Amino acid sequence: MNPAENVSIIVAMAANRTIGIDNTLPWRCPEDLRHFKALTMGHHMIMGRKTFDSIGKPLPGRTTVVVTRNQTLAIAGCVVAHSLPEAIAACSGDEEIFIVGGAELYAQALPLTRTLYITEIQMNVAGDAHFPEFEPNEWIEVSRDRHSQETPQPLEYHFVTYRRKR
Repeated sequence: MNPAENVSIIVAMAANRTIGIDNTLPWRCPEDLRHFKALTMGHHMIMGRKTFDSIGKPLPGRTTVVVTRNQTLAIAGCVVAHSLPEAIAACSGDEEIFIVGGAELYAQALPLTRTLYITEIQMNVAGDAHFPEFEPNEWIEVSRDRHSQETPQPLEYHFVTYRRKR
């Protein structure tokens, strides 16, 4: 399937591709949350129902699209879709749509994605949710910003943007 020009994935993942444990982030990185907000503000965010449950509410300034198999689910302030194609269709007119998790949705969206915004946590982290493996040769690294923090926990991380090769 050809990647859509306006579908992007945004994810924070450890060196071993861990993205979560017990439906939460396995690290605390306030700068990553600010980075996420800056990129997604004003856009549609597509997420799975468990990811929505971990956040607990629609995030301000963005349109939240929740993908669920539950045909009767309604969430105040959110658009509910029952497949990734239906969710993408609900975002028509947005110049950039963000897939924000979780693992199952990332796996479905990866073949459709043109841009990856990855916060690369520079260590292995135990977890029960992982970002899918992807072919590095299909992507070009277009930017990398290195960061570190001491609080709330010592952490080295890079904000990296990849674009799919044409």
